[in-house]
Amino acid sequence: MLLQLPEVIPISVGGMCFTTRLSTLQRYEDTMLAAMFSGRHHIPTDAEGRYFIDRDGTYFGDILNFLRCGELPHQNRVKMVYKEAQYYSIGPLLDLLDKMQPLTGEKVRQAFLDLMPYYKDHLERIIEIGKLRAMQRKARFAKLKVCVFKEEMPITPYECPQFNALRFERSESESKHFEHHCDVDVSFGPWEAVADVYDLLHCIVSDLSDRGITVEHQCIGVCDKHLVNHYYCKRPIYEFKITWW
Repeated sequence: MLLQLPEVIPISVGGMCFTTRLSTLQRYEDTMLAAMFSGRHHIPTDAEGRYFIDRDGTYFGDILNFLRCGELPHQNRVKMVYKEAQYYSIGPLLDLLDKMQPLTGEKVRQAFLDLMPYYKDHLERIIEIGKLRAMQRKARFAKLKVCVFKEEMPITPYECPQFNALRFERSESESKHFEHHCDVDVSFGPWEAVADVYDLLHCIVSDLSDRGITVEHQCIGVCDKHLVNHYYCKRPIYEFKITWW
């Protein structure tokens, strides 16, 4: 038998108290909240008789506001509300938040980073090398050399890219003369996209900052390694300074 639930529902979400109508919680039938308050399941209550959800309630008010009247959160709350909407399986809210900043921008950004499947691993390598150097030297900061280059081959006055293409055409035997590893700690590139070196540097610094890591960077020159004949590697080299405390 279905449980008889009151028309007005008192809820405690991780200790934060809310009150709403049963019809609000059941607005979208394919959601976790609609299932919980369908009368088919036992819902624990706290000492005051409020239905208890063991979840941080900071953004639950945003969830209720959407269920009540379709109100969407402010931009600075979108990312966290999106996580809550995922937890409560509120598809219509997820669809709308997907079209809002910063989530839309993050999808565009990720489409660029997907061109470099090694990106996350190299980011971890920057962190690990920086940590080890600082610990070995008992220093507050550590410096690394990072190469970030967009083109696969060095550019010289003797060759031009094909129209609307980013790669240079060479035979396989010729290409082997240009294969080398710059003398750096970590290297990113090449990639084929409109986004340039500065866009990738912005991604690296932003992602490190999101991890709570303070980092500064500056270009300190180019690789300049001689390859063959008049060709020299012109990949830019950046010095990353990570400050740990």
